[in-house]
Amino acid sequence: MRSTDPLRLVTSLGMSRAARSPRRCSAPYWGAALGVLLAALLVLAPGAARADLQVLVTKGVSNPIPIAVVPFAQVPQDGGFDVAAVVQHDLTGSGRFQPMPRAQMRATPSSAAQVQAADWRASGDDYVLVGRVSSGANGMLDVDCDLVNTVTGQTVGSQRFVASAASLRNAAHQVSDFVYQKILGVRGAFATRIAYVSLTGQPPMQRYQLIVADADGENPRVILESPRPIMSPTWSADGQWIAYVSFENRLSAVYVQQLNTGQRRLVSARAGVNDAPAFSPDGRQLALTLSGSGGNLDIWLLDLATQRLTRLTDDPSIDTEPAWSPDGRSIYFTSDRAGGPQIYKLDVDNPSRVERITFGSSYDAHPVVSPDGKRIAFITLDGSDYRIAVQDLASGTVTVVSHGHLDQSPSFAPNGATIIYTSRDGDTDTLQTVSVDGQVTQRLSDQGGVREPVWGPFTS
Repeated sequence: MRSTDPLRLVTSLGMSRAARSPRRCSAPYWGAALGVLLAALLVLAPGAARADLQVLVTKGVSNPIPIAVVPFAQVPQDGGFDVAAVVQHDLTGSGRFQPMPRAQMRATPSSAAQVQAADWRASGDDYVLVGRVSSGANGMLDVDCDLVNTVTGQTVGSQRFVASAASLRNAAHQVSDFVYQKILGVRGAFATRIAYVSLTGQPPMQRYQLIVADADGENPRVILESPRPIMSPTWSADGQWIAYVSFENRLSAVYVQQLNTGQRRLVSARAGVNDAPAFSPDGRQLALTLSGSGGNLDIWLLDLATQRLTRLTDDPSIDTEPAWSPDGRSIYFTSDRAGGPQIYKLDVDNPSRVERITFGSSYDAHPVVSPDGKRIAFITLDGSDYRIAVQDLASGTVTVVSHGHLDQSPSFAPNGATIIYTSRDGDTDTLQTVSVDGQVTQRLSDQGGVREPVWGPFTS
């Protein structure tokens, strides 16, 4: 194994989320060396100062839906916050809508009754969104919106959201979700959150941060900061907890942390590798990768209440990167038991029942399961490039949806319509999103040093 090429090691094997090699290693060697290798490679990786993320649409659908998002009527209590501007930004960023520029609007109605549908239709808009912010009960603000179809002249739907002045941005995202679902028939995910790891500075002064932000990259909040690597963040199904791997004590250890209170708990610091945690759908267990003193990587279940461990795989191959099915009955994982990394599925109640899932490439790794359980996304070797692929589990059809040279760490949005991942641009890692059909791509731009994004669940 070449130690002089950290990028090649980090990106190729797929046996761990942060350390990868294109050459098959024996499980004992890999298990013994992994913890040291992970820390060393992450420290060597280049870092940059973090900037707030911004959505750039790099590819959209060929016929985006024309819509007018009219500025909402306001009250002094809203502090001048522009709800409609956030909604327009969300819809534009989805790649599926083409909002009308404000400068072209000849009227600014604030309710459906004031919309002259024929005029907006003549301007090329299929829909008009209007709304108003007003003072509500107990010092709160009411955000009302109406969506009008300009062809029929009918109101498609109306909705009220209640928010404080400080939470108007989230209310605006909820308006975007409302529009997205009414028009496309798919629940929007604008009001959800993402988590990712950021690396800033240069050795020996580098800092790792675990960050939670809105789905559009706004309102970033640092959950944990350390001079040593943080890896493999994952959400609980209720969005209240995050599990992750930290090297803060120089060896890999798994922690769980409650977001609201900051309370954190060490749950696994066993001998050898502690890696790749994944919450069960009921939040009671973690599936994780452990090597133990023997050095071989296998999948285990950890009961968070009792600390009881249950072994799921016992194979001389490398078994890692567990991902739960939504019903909690199955776990998908990466294994090299067939000679190279491929994705398998095991039955949690009968873990000896293992089924190979991927066959189309010499390298398929890091599975994640869609919220409806009908698809998996994973990293695949496509020619000479590592890209994100989506496989329909019923038909077995695989579609490569990303187009970078080195794409990693896929994670589904909670509506299953979009995947967030990391793409390497030169020597910088950036966050990207792509729709599951590959038609819409976005870049969450910043100055680099971001990795391992995970999209949080719906929380209401």
